[in-house]
Amino acid sequence: MSDDVIFSAEGIGKRFGGFVALHGISIALRQGRLTSVIGPNGAGKSTFFNILSGAVTPSEGRIRFNGRDITGLAQHHFARLGIAKSFQITSVFPFLTVLENVRVAAQALTARFDIWRPRARLRDVTDHATRLLDLVGLYGQRDRQAANLAHGEQRSLEIAMALACEPKLLLLDEPTAGMSPEETVGMMDLIQRLAGERTVVLVEHKMKLVMGISDHIVVLHHGELLAQGSPDDIRGNAEVRQVYLGQAAPR
Repeated sequence: MSDDVIFSAEGIGKRFGGFVALHGISIALRQGRLTSVIGPNGAGKSTFFNILSGAVTPSEGRIRFNGRDITGLAQHHFARLGIAKSFQITSVFPFLTVLENVRVAAQALTARFDIWRPRARLRDVTDHATRLLDLVGLYGQRDRQAANLAHGEQRSLEIAMALACEPKLLLLDEPTAGMSPEETVGMMDLIQRLAGERTVVLVEHKMKLVMGISDHIVVLHHGELLAQGSPDDIRGNAEVRQVYLGQAAPR
C-alpha cells in the first residue's frame, strides 16, 4: 500500500440482523485529498460513514488508520487518534457563546492531560479556540450565543468544534444540508481551505458541489462499491449515470 494512504477500508461489510447494509467495500484515502461519498438513498452512505468515524463496527473487513488496525475500537479512540466528524444535524450548545462552544471542545482534549489546572486559566485553549473561529469565519461572532447564529454559521461552528482536536482526517456529513445558495458557496470555500491542510471526507447530495471540489469520489449503490475515481471518471461512468445521476452526466 502507498505510503501516502492515511485510511483504508478492506472488504467492509455490515449486517443488521438479516439485512445486509454494506458488502465488500474497499477504499484507500490518501493524505491531503478531498473525497466525497455519494449514492442514491439507501445506498449505505450513512452506515459506511459511521464505520469510518468509529460509531459503527463493521461485521466483516478491516479498517486501518496510519497503518494501524483500528477495527472495533471505541469511537472516542478514533477521535484521540485524529479522526473527527461533523454531523448532518447541527449539534452545538445553543446557550453557550460561539467561543465557549469551541473552547469546550478544545478542553475535552486538554483536560485529559492536566486535570489539576483550573480551566479558567487554560489560556492556550482559549487562544486555540479563537484561531479556529478565525479559520471558519466566525471570529466576529465569538461573543454571540450559538442559538442566535444563522444556520450556515452554526454549521461552520460545528466544524470549528470538530477541528478542536486537530484531526488528521475530518469527516463531514452533508455539511451544506439546509443551506441557502449563498451559505453553500461559503461552505464550499471553507471545505476547500480545510482540505488544503488535512484529509477530508464528506457525504454530500449536491452534485455541483461534489464535482467542483472533490479530488476523489466514491459511489455506493445497494450497499456495494459501484465506482470510484476522479470527478471526470465519475462523469464518464455509464453505470453511475444510470443509477445515480439520472439521464445524463452532470455538467
